[in-house]
Formats: sequence, C-alpha cells, structure tokens
Amino acid sequence: MRIEVWSVSGIGEVYPTDDVAQHIIDAIAVTPEGLVAGDIVVVTHKIVSKAEGEIRSAATDDEYRRIIESEAAEIIRRRGPLVITQTHHGFICANAGVDRSNVEGDNVVLLPRRPDRSAHLIRMRLEQAFGCAIGVLITDTFGRPWRRGLTDVAIGCSGVLSVVDLKGSHDMQGRVLEVSEVAVIDEIAAAADLVMGKASGNPVAVVRGLDLAGNGRASDLVRPAAEDMFR
Repeated sequence: MRIEVWSVSGIGEVYPTDDVAQHIIDAIAVTPEGLVAGDIVVVTHKIVSKAEGEIRSAATDDEYRRIIESEAAEIIRRRGPLVITQTHHGFICANAGVDRSNVEGDNVVLLPRRPDRSAHLIRMRLEQAFGCAIGVLITDTFGRPWRRGLTDVAIGCSGVLSVVDLKGSHDMQGRVLEVSEVAVIDEIAAAADLVMGKASGNPVAVVRGLDLAGNGRASDLVRPAAEDMFR
C-alpha cells in the first residue's frame, strides 16, 4: 500500500458568512493533483468555525474563562489556568476547544456546533464540483492523557469509515483479535497535520491512496460514559 498526503495552499483568511467550501474548491481546482475518487480532504476546524461565525470576543482572561465554561458541558479537572472539559459534542479536551491562536485581535474561536454535519455539507459541495466520491474530515488539536505533546484528531467526518473493527480477524500468529478497533480518522488527521503544520497557513490537506469510503461520523469515537474507566 502507498498513500500520499499534501497540503493545499491558497485558502486565505476566512471570515464569518464566507463560503468555506468554495474557498476549498477554488484552492484545489488550481492544483495539479485535483481530486479523484477515494481522496480524503482534511480541513482544520478553525476555518469552518470562522465561516460559521463561531467567534467570540475575549479581551480579558476572565472573559476567556467565562467563554470556556459556557462551552463546557462538564468540568473534568482544573490545574491553574488549564481546564479539562467535556464539550457538548462529548469531546474531552482542554479549555472546551476554545482557541486563541491564529485569530485576529482579542477574539477566540469555538468548535463548530455540529462538526459531522459541517463535514457532510463540505463533502457534498466538493463532490459536486469535482464529480467524484470523496471523504471529508474536520480536525482539531488535542492533548492526550499520559502522553506529552499534541496531535490532530477528527472532530467531524463524512464519507469515511470512522473506525475499522478488527475483532474476529486473526493476527500473524493466528490468534483471534478480540478488542482491536482502529480509529482510522484520527490516524488520517494526524498524518494530514504533518503537512499542514500549525503556523504555515495551510488549513487543508488531501490524503490519497486509502480505501476507507463509508458512513462514519466523528461522534462514533466518543466513548460512552459506561465504558469510561477513568472518571
């Protein structure tokens, strides 16, 4: 198997009420690669959130904290200024996903209200524009318990299997796999981030060479409370 991953330049700044799908279409249309069936377009959530108007003013730290608490369905832990929350989507992340980076002035950007739906709407537009079946992921950067560093994960998904369930298959020694589920959309999100970068101004990437078409949603990866061993 061989996969290819590349960033898409030329998106430019995105503002509320902008047509983010058209921004992406215009940028991909002038690339030599274009889009082909099976491609997966990976989009950082920030341009989706901006286009959807999920921007708030936070001129002070107190205002920033109030916005975080308003976006949190539950406060899991606090340590100094850092708050670990569960968002209304079910995501466990720092500061309810409220982000100050790469935003003009005193503004902050929130997560999209319905990121799976946002991914689906973008996919419909791209498929119409390029005439082929593709997948779309919307991503954000999360920390991970017990491991240092950050990685991108999928918070929105359309047209892609979210989890590949290997239960019942066999490993190389013939043992039956009993619990193996691969969060493939998170793996794709992390791979795409390697070419997009945090400060490059390229919020879109294309992943080619994977056979993962399906009807997954990023919400499929939210672990139910009954399965949570750590809270």
